[in-house]
Amino acid sequence: MRPGLRTESRVFVALLLLCLSTATCLAASATAEQIDRGRYLVHAGGCISCHTADRPDAVPLAGGRRLETPFGIFNSPNLTPDKKTGIGGWTDGDFEAALRHGRAPDGSPYYPVFPYPAYAGINDHDVLAISAYLRSLPPVHNPVPAHDLPWYLRSRWVMLVWNLLFLDAQPFQADHARDAEWNRGAYLVRHLGHCGECHTPRNLMGARDDSRELAGNPDGPDDEKIPGIRQDRENGIGQWTIDDITLFLEMGMLPDGDFAGSSMSKVIDDNTSQLTGPDRRAIAVYLQSLAPLHSP
Repeated sequence: MRPGLRTESRVFVALLLLCLSTATCLAASATAEQIDRGRYLVHAGGCISCHTADRPDAVPLAGGRRLETPFGIFNSPNLTPDKKTGIGGWTDGDFEAALRHGRAPDGSPYYPVFPYPAYAGINDHDVLAISAYLRSLPPVHNPVPAHDLPWYLRSRWVMLVWNLLFLDAQPFQADHARDAEWNRGAYLVRHLGHCGECHTPRNLMGARDDSRELAGNPDGPDDEKIPGIRQDRENGIGQWTIDDITLFLEMGMLPDGDFAGSSMSKVIDDNTSQLTGPDRRAIAVYLQSLAPLHSP
């Protein structure tokens, strides 16, 4: 090889290595950015409150929280990437199937105590970010007890009929008659934050009665009466300002100076207080747009 060609070859190899190194850095940066966004979305989606056992030494997202409902007692699963007791081995497709269709990796349906009817509206970008973040966590081996359910619900396959009747697995569609802030609030309330899962009454089969969306639920989780969050002055937040709502979401303080208690205090700690100011305001703007309804 002539000296000139040898030099050119070395320059080419050096440039190739530089390009590969730069591409690797950019890929790592993109992955880190996606994981960081996933961390935010997991807070926004309320995952920590339900998937962390109710004891002082519990590892966040390792599952084991006991959820008492009119349909039995459910124990939340482990969301860390442990191979045996968590989501180790899940693919992005598995996350999409779980969040949008309530379907486990083996094809069996989940119970709707997991709020997949609301999560069905989450967009592709957010599903992938949530997947990336959860798979980045340290795996925690934490076997979770089986659900304690009545005989007629012990087979998950009965949920196939429930899904046919009540699951609308459609992604969120922006209302182009509204501005970006309102649409962001609608996305957070209806889907990612799944507020209606607690604040909307349910029918005899446990599905949300969306004709009374966010009007309050007299039979909430753990026998708690959940208030309405529409613009109803008696059973809602019709006397709250946007600033009242955003402050409540940030620190749990009611307009009268009292503070949220019961299950809402955990929602504020693990979820709404972790949101950005613009996202809390978007939620407030959306809630202020909802006409009054009355719970039964």
